[in-house]
Amino acid sequence: MADKPAGAARELNSILATDCGSTTTKAILIERQGGEYRLVVRGEAPTTVEKPFEDVTAGVRNAVREVEELSGRRFLSDEGIIARSGGTGDGTDIYLSTSSAGGGLQMMVAGVVKQMTAESAERAALGAGAIVMDAVAVDDGRLPHQKIERIRNLRPDMILLSGGIDGGTITHVVQIAELVAAAEPRPRLGIGFKLPVIFAGNKDARPHIQRILRDKFDLRTVENIRPVLEVENLGPAREEIHNLFMEHVMAQAPGYDKLMKWTQVPIMPTPAAVGYGMQNAAKQHRMSVIGVDIGGATTDVFSVFGEEYELFTRTVSANLGMSYSISNVLLEAGTENIVRWVPFDLDLTDLRNRIRNKMIRPTTIPHTLEELLIEQALAREALRLAFEHHKTLAVGLKGIQRREEDIARMLSQESTGQTYIDLMALGMLIGSGGVLSHAPRRAQAALMLLDAFLPEGVTQLAVDSIFMMPQLGVLATVHPEASAQVFDRDCLIRLGTAIAPVGPGREGEPAVTVQAELPGGRTVTEHVPYGGLRRIPLDVGQEAQLEIRPARHLDVGAGRGRTLRRKVQGGVVGIIVDARGRQPFGLPADGKARLKKLVEWIVALDAYPMETLERLVPGAAEVAAAG
Repeated sequence: MADKPAGAARELNSILATDCGSTTTKAILIERQGGEYRLVVRGEAPTTVEKPFEDVTAGVRNAVREVEELSGRRFLSDEGIIARSGGTGDGTDIYLSTSSAGGGLQMMVAGVVKQMTAESAERAALGAGAIVMDAVAVDDGRLPHQKIERIRNLRPDMILLSGGIDGGTITHVVQIAELVAAAEPRPRLGIGFKLPVIFAGNKDARPHIQRILRDKFDLRTVENIRPVLEVENLGPAREEIHNLFMEHVMAQAPGYDKLMKWTQVPIMPTPAAVGYGMQNAAKQHRMSVIGVDIGGATTDVFSVFGEEYELFTRTVSANLGMSYSISNVLLEAGTENIVRWVPFDLDLTDLRNRIRNKMIRPTTIPHTLEELLIEQALAREALRLAFEHHKTLAVGLKGIQRREEDIARMLSQESTGQTYIDLMALGMLIGSGGVLSHAPRRAQAALMLLDAFLPEGVTQLAVDSIFMMPQLGVLATVHPEASAQVFDRDCLIRLGTAIAPVGPGREGEPAVTVQAELPGGRTVTEHVPYGGLRRIPLDVGQEAQLEIRPARHLDVGAGRGRTLRRKVQGGVVGIIVDARGRQPFGLPADGKARLKKLVEWIVALDAYPMETLERLVPGAAEVAAAG
């Protein structure tokens, strides 16, 4: 994480933070109340980075004015944000901000070997909060003139150049540098400024890189991303990306020169801040975390794993979204994969037309249950595809030297593409984005997360209530405890805990028995067959002691057939026992059987109003009665 700014160690009683998004600027006020930090009020306003305003601080002022009105306090002056002078009164102890306005941070990366140094460079850029526009490598299959044309046309905010281990050959990384020099790409913002290029490759190649690039670009040199084959060192490159983001991207974006003077902490790219927030949550709660933010144009997936929660990966599926990119979801997933989640007969031509209409009118929202079910079916596929993409990059080493006996294993993972994502070890799955956070019933969000990610064993499910993860992420660089407290108490809506046995089975045969000791001394026992889904009510803030007894060929985290005892937390939905299978997932191929199964699962979680569902799906009430 970033170093703490001067004075950050002092006691913070009032924290004002904004996130300048591409369309909306959101402001939150956090205060210390009775020994803990809580969200007090929030405000939002349209972002004003484009014409006719072209000054991001106008949108910030409008959002903060809403906070002023709701809190009855003053935070704005003609000069900017008021710094608090005492323990009470107007102003705030610290003001923080993140930004993805103007398209966020857009980068191109380059390396020698596509599956090694170029992939490491991509992980470094993604972890720093960038959208990676392209990854150029010596072995990427394109001819030199094609690479030059591509680099020239991209107009990124900056380029990250890597390649070679320290002391190795320099020929190939020099070739990549010559391609960049020949292309002479211009920056997206700030006409007349030199495009920033970060070199994070073989240290022996630095003199040659200087000679080739220093006259045409703002060249920065940092430690090698892959100093030896067994080590991936992403920290220095990510830190320099943040520095250049402030110096070049933010300095040239409309109004950010003023906003930078208001903040006591450097402005951070929104996705990078979300990543910091996820890492902080994992460390504070001592559990591995996967988070997803599904938007209109992109879907970001974050994961934090490892013994010390040091394995952090972020990916951006820039072609998977719920409005602007919804046709790409259809293209990549295919109509069959989308229709399989819809619990009624749907004409494929009708489906394609609905998707085209959504792309043409991206701000529309579902008005009927039929439209809602189709949108949530699309969301499942967008989430599934984004997670598959994420697993291809969550591989290999992550910035620290490992024991020698681990090196061969990790190199083997790298060569085979095996991911380090271990769903059985996953502690919490967090969903964010309109389709998840604003689902009419929380059980719908739980079903979408279960269907798309297929968590295994025992996993907590949650959604981000109002998407304040960016502000909490930048706050984590200053005050991790305050960030974690607000994250836990005000940001997350806990859906409950999922119990998912893993292993092959036949439909209807015994899969798992869950005995729950509930608050008040009550005991509930659920015998769930293979292919079934059950819910045990357990409210938010409540805990239950579970005894989970899987069938002899199934595993819930203690080994095949072994009983697991675990204390779990409740949520809006409660405890969800998901015995539908994992590999393969238990969705029948037969059309009528599939529709019946989907309705069974919907009824099990009470995900949709039965009276409306019965009008759309005749026979749904009979399924509910049988269940």
